[in-house]
Amino acid sequence: MEPKTLPKEKFFIVIRGKSRKGFCRGCIGRVEAELQPGELMGLLYLGGSNAGTPKSGGIVRREDTYPLTRHQAQLLLFVYPASKRIELLCNPQLFSAICKLSQDDLVVVKHKKGHLPGMVKNLMQIGKKDNKDDLHMLGFEVEFVDSDHNFSSKKPDPLPLFSAADIVQVVPSYSLHLGLHCKDSQCGGLNRNAVTRINSMPNIGSCTQQVRDDDTEQSVIQSQSSSTSPVSLEVGSMVEVVSNTGITVYGVIQWLGALEGKTGEWAGIELDYEVNGCTDGTYGSQRYFTCEGNKALFIPVRKCSPDSRFFCSSTGGETSKPTDTPPVPPFEDTEENAPPIPESKALSLLVGRMKGIQGHINSCYLDATLFSLFGSSVTLENICQKPADMDKPINCTLRKIVNCLRRQGFVPAASVMNFRKELGCDTFRTEEKDPEEFITVLFQKVLCMEPLLKLRSRQDICHGAYTLQVFLEKEQMGQMPTVQQLLDTSCLSGDLKFEEIPSCLLVQMPRFGNKYKMFSHIIPSTELDITDLLYNSPRECFVCGHLAEYECLQCLPDRKLQPGRIKQYCSTCNSQVHTHPSRQDHSPKTLAVPADVASNTPVPRHTMQLFAVLCIQTSHYVSFVKYGSDPHSWLFFDSMADRCGDDQHGYNIPEIRACPELGDFLSLPEEELARSNPSQAPELVRRLLCDSYMFLYHNSTTPLSKLSHQE
Repeated sequence: MEPKTLPKEKFFIVIRGKSRKGFCRGCIGRVEAELQPGELMGLLYLGGSNAGTPKSGGIVRREDTYPLTRHQAQLLLFVYPASKRIELLCNPQLFSAICKLSQDDLVVVKHKKGHLPGMVKNLMQIGKKDNKDDLHMLGFEVEFVDSDHNFSSKKPDPLPLFSAADIVQVVPSYSLHLGLHCKDSQCGGLNRNAVTRINSMPNIGSCTQQVRDDDTEQSVIQSQSSSTSPVSLEVGSMVEVVSNTGITVYGVIQWLGALEGKTGEWAGIELDYEVNGCTDGTYGSQRYFTCEGNKALFIPVRKCSPDSRFFCSSTGGETSKPTDTPPVPPFEDTEENAPPIPESKALSLLVGRMKGIQGHINSCYLDATLFSLFGSSVTLENICQKPADMDKPINCTLRKIVNCLRRQGFVPAASVMNFRKELGCDTFRTEEKDPEEFITVLFQKVLCMEPLLKLRSRQDICHGAYTLQVFLEKEQMGQMPTVQQLLDTSCLSGDLKFEEIPSCLLVQMPRFGNKYKMFSHIIPSTELDITDLLYNSPRECFVCGHLAEYECLQCLPDRKLQPGRIKQYCSTCNSQVHTHPSRQDHSPKTLAVPADVASNTPVPRHTMQLFAVLCIQTSHYVSFVKYGSDPHSWLFFDSMADRCGDDQHGYNIPEIRACPELGDFLSLPEEELARSNPSQAPELVRRLLCDSYMFLYHNSTTPLSKLSHQE
């Protein structure tokens, strides 16, 4: 097939995949031609000492690349090693702000003396352009601010040159006059190549109002200080505080108000970690809130800042020109309910990095569960549409999270942390939990719903449950059972029946956390037939199809009678089947047959469809979610797929990936699935088969609308 030549320059960076014909992760290239299907022929650019000189590239898959503008490619080309480019892209808020920098914008850069504030003076072209294919690298000349927050007036040496990766923060100009704290860090020196100064920096969108007249500078600062409202902080806000020694601590505001003997508004912060000199929520002799010892810090509110691990540090002007780097959308507080994401828009809205729900401090169990229940499924839609109870702020918080996920495709960890705090138990905010514990609290306490399941036991006692745990002996099943077989065997062994058709069925597999699982692999059943598990409902004879009157547990594993299938018989077939010598010791149980049903009446089948799977591996939960009717419409979600920065100052990067290969696998005939070798399956399919923890099914014909009458 002839390649399709592209008329306009297009640049890209390789973000994943193994090294292929010259391209590796972090490499920057220019698209020379577009091949079909989904492949790009590119020219590879070398950064560092090679100064943007191209060499022959090769072919790379489009899905392994991320598009760049020419300006972005030039900035990233000056960043080396290549791994730092990927790290910078993982912070789209910061990179977007760096791409918009103009002359006299204020930044904080990494320097051998630590993190220092300075003013961008020039955008520098690095490298010679010997031919038309060469690409200049771009760096920034930065003039430092002295310790008194003034720009140095002595005759300066040549201004230091920094790459985009050396800029750790883009700040509004008035921040320096309010007191900018710096953190210690080490940074290697930059080697200068052939450098050309661009006297007039391209106005790609100034992040701050430029100040050119010393006489008007203070008035502008005062105007900005008075007219620009800082980010609103309230109880539950995640904040950071920088000490005079440069150490940053993080926590959640638990109290706001006035302290005796102090002026202004103060905040009581529960820190993430213990710090010597802090308390358990007391100040002086007065208790303001309660937390663990050495975790309560009291400080003026003006010294608190939003947690930079979750909030963008830049303050782009309204007229800023957008770039191709998608910034993380801010948390949108809106009263309007967003509908489930339609299948046609799910991939464009959800797939990518910094998508889904951002994880933070053992939250993966909650993130994966919320994404599974509310991302694309219509199962809980009527619950979301009900007006939030004004007496229960947690309902409003949950609705805002769902709306943000459906409207923007991303929910920051800060907003989810508020929801975790409102669940009423501190352990939900800090400790690892099992999804079934959270699900019970979610449906019972938050959504105020009656149990999803009504189960009738052997003693004709009916009880409610929100999830169904599979209990059985390993010897009852084969090595790689299906969910249908596990559910049938468990219910029959425990003599459990569904009192009514559930609208939502959450089936928990026979495993206990990450320490024990009964089966190494479990095959998902995309459709779950619960006809034979309904109490006092007509069932057909396994042999002749007439109305069944008996059920036999001992026949379940019989290899001559389709092992794993529930066996129920009419009176005639029951007698004939149990005349066999191997079955004469069986004890069939009489079924409750509706009196008004004729023996030859066709029995309708009642099925439920799989819409999500929760998986666990080494204490970490992820989820697979079906986002449409197409068999290939599957997504894989991990709220902590990657991390930018260290444990103290970094943040988690959630990721959503399209997973059509799961649809290919599940579309295979049941006999072929039973013979399949999981080790030969694609990576994500293998992960689902091995790590499945809970399967989520719904009945699209039965709306989920049973609200609890208990307060």
